[in-house]
Amino acid sequence: MQDIALFILITALVIIAILGAVIIYLLRQLRNADKTRNDVQAKFTTLENKVDSLQLETLESRLNPHLFKNVLNSIQSHAYQTYFALDKLANVLDYILYESRNRFVTPQEEIEFALNLIEINKIKVSPLFELKVKSKLDDEDPLYTQRIMAPLISIDLIENAFKHADLQSADAFISIVFEFKDSTFSLTVSNKISSKTALRKEKGGIGSETLEQRLKLIYKNNFRLDRFKEEDVFIAHLKINLLEHKTQMLATR
Repeated sequence: MQDIALFILITALVIIAILGAVIIYLLRQLRNADKTRNDVQAKFTTLENKVDSLQLETLESRLNPHLFKNVLNSIQSHAYQTYFALDKLANVLDYILYESRNRFVTPQEEIEFALNLIEINKIKVSPLFELKVKSKLDDEDPLYTQRIMAPLISIDLIENAFKHADLQSADAFISIVFEFKDSTFSLTVSNKISSKTALRKEKGGIGSETLEQRLKLIYKNNFRLDRFKEEDVFIAHLKINLLEHKTQMLATR
């Protein structure tokens, strides 16, 4: 009987030790989770404050702060899965708040901004959604790192693709292609159109008019902007001859 009692005692002690170890482990995990949650909340608060200070009142300032509020709320609800997107949003906000105040940025900076904007918009779509992004860039081109590109010029085409694309159909897609070759910037965006979205909104929106006004004011005849529909696919293509633009700028000095 003493052996049985001793065995029960030892077993109970082992169980207590195991439970104690599990409790300690869970407490540590909870502490780490709280720290991660606090870090995410702190970053969210910082970004939200930046959005509140966003004052974009000219043609160079097309983005609506409410858009970022909505994106922030979406990201916060998936904070642990989208920590990467928070960093991208921070980069986008910094670009809009500071770099876009300059009359010109480099093509490299504008393309990096656009890629960050795409990463943020990814949160709106399913992981199975076909989003194709390609970059064909000649980073050896002298104009690639010169301040000759109007900031925020790529927002309208990218935002409209995510806004009006068909995100539900099995064959839905968005394709975005950046090119920089022979001192010429090109952006081609195409997407399958949602049946719920009227194409006339795409053509008649304030953002579209603002983009065309900016292009005409800055680049005169050195750009081409085409928007057209092929069956159920909408395609927008922007091409800017930056070398010709620079040549004309130097000639007028």
